[in-house]
Amino acid sequence: MKTQMTRIALICLLAATLFQCTQAPKTITFGTLITDMTNPRLLSEYPDPGFICKQFSSYDRRTIAPDQDGWFANADASWWVREETNSGRREFVMMDATGPGAVVRFWMTFGNEQAYTGTLRIYLDGNTIPAIEGPVLKIISGGQLVGEPLSSSVSPLTIYAQRGHNLYMPIPYSKQIKITYECPALNPEKHSPSVYYNINYRTYDAGTSVKSFSLEDLKTNAIQISELQERLLKGIRQSPDSPEMEQHQMDVGAAIDAGKNISLELKGTQAIYGMTFRIKAGNLPQALRSTVLSIIFDGEKTVWSPVGDFFGTGYQIRPYQTWYTQVDSTGLMKAYWVMPFRKTAVIELINYGEQKVTAELAEVTTGKYKWTGNTMHFGAIWHEYNGIDTKGYSGDYVKGKHEDINFVKLEGQGQYAGDAITIFNTADAWWGEGDEKVYVDGEKLPSSIGTGTEDYIGYAWCRPEFFNHFLIAQPDGSGNFHTGMTVNMRRRMLDAVPFTQKLKFDMELWHWAATKMNYAIVSYWYMKPGGKCLVEPDPAIVKIPVSLKRENLYPPIADLAGILQGEHLRVISVSAGSWEVQNSSEWGWSNNAQLWWMDGGPKGLLKAEFEMAQEGDYTIKGNFTKAIDYGDFKMMINDQPVKMVFKGYHNQSGKSVITELVRLGKFHLKQGINTIQIEIIGKQPKAVGRYMVGIDCLKIRNDE
Repeated sequence: MKTQMTRIALICLLAATLFQCTQAPKTITFGTLITDMTNPRLLSEYPDPGFICKQFSSYDRRTIAPDQDGWFANADASWWVREETNSGRREFVMMDATGPGAVVRFWMTFGNEQAYTGTLRIYLDGNTIPAIEGPVLKIISGGQLVGEPLSSSVSPLTIYAQRGHNLYMPIPYSKQIKITYECPALNPEKHSPSVYYNINYRTYDAGTSVKSFSLEDLKTNAIQISELQERLLKGIRQSPDSPEMEQHQMDVGAAIDAGKNISLELKGTQAIYGMTFRIKAGNLPQALRSTVLSIIFDGEKTVWSPVGDFFGTGYQIRPYQTWYTQVDSTGLMKAYWVMPFRKTAVIELINYGEQKVTAELAEVTTGKYKWTGNTMHFGAIWHEYNGIDTKGYSGDYVKGKHEDINFVKLEGQGQYAGDAITIFNTADAWWGEGDEKVYVDGEKLPSSIGTGTEDYIGYAWCRPEFFNHFLIAQPDGSGNFHTGMTVNMRRRMLDAVPFTQKLKFDMELWHWAATKMNYAIVSYWYMKPGGKCLVEPDPAIVKIPVSLKRENLYPPIADLAGILQGEHLRVISVSAGSWEVQNSSEWGWSNNAQLWWMDGGPKGLLKAEFEMAQEGDYTIKGNFTKAIDYGDFKMMINDQPVKMVFKGYHNQSGKSVITELVRLGKFHLKQGINTIQIEIIGKQPKAVGRYMVGIDCLKIRNDE
């Protein structure tokens, strides 16, 4: 069904650009770059004049090549291009590049107050007097140059010292740019205190005319900047002069049976300017993952992603808003990527799941678009590393046994436009220490190497607090330090990465714990017709039940040797204190982890479950942790008491934590669910009163 609309809220339009080819400006200026930020054709047209987009960062310089020990080196702070003296000042060079070019994203964070009390200076075209100078945080996120959201820190719920600081104000330069940081506390030999930075910049084709930035530009373009900031903050995409749009509905209210789909075919030269979906199902998390959005533009399938991941909410509804996508608390999901096509577009919702899914709302909004020789199709691909094993901290930053996982590989001519990741973490440890590595047109060493996954997104220090911003968001960070889901996303505007032949985006899988996790990625791009994505759609993965609990990846069952890891027990309740999975390679735990119950106090009770494949009589041994602050406890398995009392106190110089293997006895276990109960009965006289309990593993045998 179609209905005419003369105006539609939240559709990214600038009328002039819809009816005629966008002409490259004769001279690139601060003003033209500001205008580009809300130009709907910005990403869908291959850049003219052309440019490459690279990154300067503080990444560990031991990162040289994949076959070198330092490829996963993680000391990513306070590395500089060089140190120099300017007018008697000791300044550390963060960036030095020749033009014509423009800085298009500037991110920083700091290890302590000493690290962020310095002065940032930006020198242009060889001038010895900086074009920009001032306290670093005032410039990057404190509003000295521009206001929110072009200059901002995230998350506002995070204490200031642990935020990521972002500047999206463009800084064009004609010939050369040098950025320095002066901070008396810096010790270059020790790379301390910690200063982290990522600077994304464009280098235009030789001969491109660029007018260098000056502070006067802020005055000249004050009204334009104010309007831009208001539009970005409020998500105002429509223009008063917008032409008529058409709204198309895909069988609204239709029930999509398992294995079936609904579809919509569009014809003519035009573009999709908006999509709005809401689905319902008995198991909504599974439906958000198993219901896939597929789009074929001009005969080429370029979009394939679960709807939840495509719209940035993962497989649970997590409200947020960016410039390109948003989700509200009712499950309404919207996207504003501009998607041009020359002849046809076929949009499908495919139900790969086993339950019926209802498309309560499925609308596509289109409008006119002038196709040119530079016009590109929109693309997005999703895939997941399901149950991938992480290696954990190895004790050596250089020789860690980590790996690079691939986000996407593209062949053709286009621009990389952003990504979103949905993580399910199973350990009480940070999963995202890994750095991005972006290879453009066959580079051997990536032209963008980062300093951490959260730094790439734009926040810092693994913080779990919610934030959304016009280009970055963390709708859910509950899995950052604990078992749970995390959703992170980064969209691109001026910092899109053009490529002429191919692009490969890798991210280090660098988790502080050796554990299993799910790591799902959706990547967005634009490519000219004929381009190829080398990541194939994988319907089998979207059918896998989504992980909502740790036991989805670690069921509470013994392995073939009869060993049941303590951290895999299904904890039902604790009467006092708290519990978590503690990971460490230092204390000799099997699987480098234990179930750790803290501060249970005298008479504290912990109840947990495990499962058995066969009923029978089994001999059970337990390997439990002992340390100076561990308590004494007794146990019960099902309704059968354990006769012995375990005394958890240990204090010995040289080895502060040990484990002790004890025989619990012989017990009758049921097929299916069995229970284990731990009751704290006190502590030894010299023990610190934390009443800790640590379960490394249980050894369950039926042959003893």
